[in-house]
Amino acid sequence: MIQKAVRGAEDVISPITKALRDESLPLSFAQERLWFLHELEPDTGAYNIPTATLIEGRLDYEAMERALNEVIKRHESLRTSFAATNGQPVQVILPELHLSLPVLDLSDLGASDSDAAIQRIIIEQSQQPFDLTKAPLLRVFLIKLGANRHVFVTIHHLIGDAWSVGVLFHELSVFYNILTGGKSSLPLELPIQYVDFVIWQRQYMLGERLASHVSYWRRQLGQNLPHSELPSDRIRPIHQSFRGARQSVAIQEDLTAGVKAVSRLHSVTPFMTLLAAFKSLLFRYTGSEEIIVGSPIAGRSRVEVENLIGLFVNTLVLRTDLSGDPTLASFSGDNATYA
Repeated sequence: MIQKAVRGAEDVISPITKALRDESLPLSFAQERLWFLHELEPDTGAYNIPTATLIEGRLDYEAMERALNEVIKRHESLRTSFAATNGQPVQVILPELHLSLPVLDLSDLGASDSDAAIQRIIIEQSQQPFDLTKAPLLRVFLIKLGANRHVFVTIHHLIGDAWSVGVLFHELSVFYNILTGGKSSLPLELPIQYVDFVIWQRQYMLGERLASHVSYWRRQLGQNLPHSELPSDRIRPIHQSFRGARQSVAIQEDLTAGVKAVSRLHSVTPFMTLLAAFKSLLFRYTGSEEIIVGSPIAGRSRVEVENLIGLFVNTLVLRTDLSGDPTLASFSGDNATYA
C-alpha cells in the first residue's frame, strides 16, 4: 500500500549527481522539520545525538585528532551551519574546518567516582544546546581513565542521525589506523555530498508527484484520527520535560527463535510480528480499535547516500484497524492496513 503510494510503477527516478553551489542551499524535508522545532524551542538539547565508545590500551592523541579532521574534511555536513534568508532556512557550508580534540583526564579518580564523573559529563554535554548558526554542530572529546579512553561525540540531529554516527566512528577508526601505520585502505571518494541529495530531493519532489504524496497522507491521517491514552500513574505535564528513561530487557533465546519461526510461517519479518504483538498490547490497554504507531526508518533507499553523514531518518506512521477481533496473523501479514 505504501509502496504504490510513494513510488508508482511508471515513476522514473533520476540519479543523484553533484549539484551546482551558486545559489542558496535549501534544507531537506527532514531538516525543515527539525529547524521548525528548533525555532519553537531553541534552548533545548532534545535533538542532540550523544554517543560514546570505549578504546582500550594506548592511544595516539595526535593521530586521533588528525583522523577526526580527515572525517570532517570528507563530509560537508560536519562543516555545515544554518541561517535564515528572507525567512527561509538555508545551509551554510564552510570550505574547511579544523577541530582540536580536548582530553579530560579522570585517571586519578577511583572507579565509583570516575563512573559518576563520566555520567555527569555525558549528561551535561548531551543537554548543552548548539547554536545552529555556528559550525561545527559537533562536539568531540576524549575521557581518559587509566589505560582506557572514552571517545565521546555529540552531533545535532540537523546534520546527522544514528546511521551517520556509525559512519563517523567507522571512518574515524579507518583514518586512525592509516595514520598509525595500520593496513586499512582509504575510504572510497564520496560520489556526492548531503546537499547534493537535498537539491535532488527538491527537484524530484515537485508538482503532481508532491501533490500525490500530500494527498495520500491527508487521506490517511487528515480525518477521524484516533486519540488513545495509555493509563498512567501520573498526570501528563503541560510542557514536555524530555526526562525519559530506557529499560533494557533480555529476551530468552527460545522466545527469539519462536518469533523468527512465526515470521517465516506467515512470510513476514520479525519486525512486523513484534509490531503486531505491540499493537495488540496497546489495544488491550487503551481499548481503541485503531492503533497508530510511529516507527523510525533509515530513509537511505539510494546506494549513493549509504556512506554519507546527514539527516535521512524519517518517522513512518503505521495505522492499524483492529476492529472485528482480528487474529495476530491477519494484521501482521498481507492484510495489514498501515497508513
